[in-house]
Amino acid sequence: MPLLSVIIPVYNEVSTLKDILEKISSVDLDKEIIVVDDGSRDGSVDLLNRINNENIKIIICPKNRGKGAAFLTGIEHARGKFVIPQDADLEYDPQDYVSLVNYALRNNLAVVYGSRFLKGGGSTSFWHYRVNQLLTGFTNFLFGCALTDMETCYKLVKLDLLKKLGLSSRRFEIEPEITVKLIKQGYGIAEIPIAYKSRFYHQGKKIGWQDGLSTIFCLLKLRLTKG
Repeated sequence: MPLLSVIIPVYNEVSTLKDILEKISSVDLDKEIIVVDDGSRDGSVDLLNRINNENIKIIICPKNRGKGAAFLTGIEHARGKFVIPQDADLEYDPQDYVSLVNYALRNNLAVVYGSRFLKGGGSTSFWHYRVNQLLTGFTNFLFGCALTDMETCYKLVKLDLLKKLGLSSRRFEIEPEITVKLIKQGYGIAEIPIAYKSRFYHQGKKIGWQDGLSTIFCLLKLRLTKG
């Protein structure tokens, strides 16, 4: 059993996919890499089909279903002690896996988040910083927590715990769903700073204001739902 399963949902990321896979492969951890292509139409599938690496498991989904659906597909195939999602762009630095995993092991934790906004973390645009601040603050208000970055991609969680959460979100609402269900299960969420370099829409960034609204509705729904 590997220590870490890295799950990469991919949708039209041919320009960065090769680079991110190389960066992940260079991380000095016992890990498996699971790539879930979510209906790409830009050449990502052709690139993935040319990969011949026993440490990279590739799953091709013919239709685009959403980041959450792709991540949940990855969980079904994961074997690691811990799981971490990885966006297919180059905003996050996979070398941060080492500090996240070591922090979890050293402190016997089931959950550690990488925060872009703790001192020593990365940087993002003013607009995305404010939106994240709003969504994280709303999460803290509704569920009595004190997070700095609820929307972070780097959510390190033990695989057996993830499988018990009953996750179902198909799109970007997977981020608040994971967080809220961990809180409802009584798990504290530790945070440590991570590196981050924001990209912009002309570079392929996909999340938009509609996803922010969906996150708010998801948080409200989860607040009113038991379990």
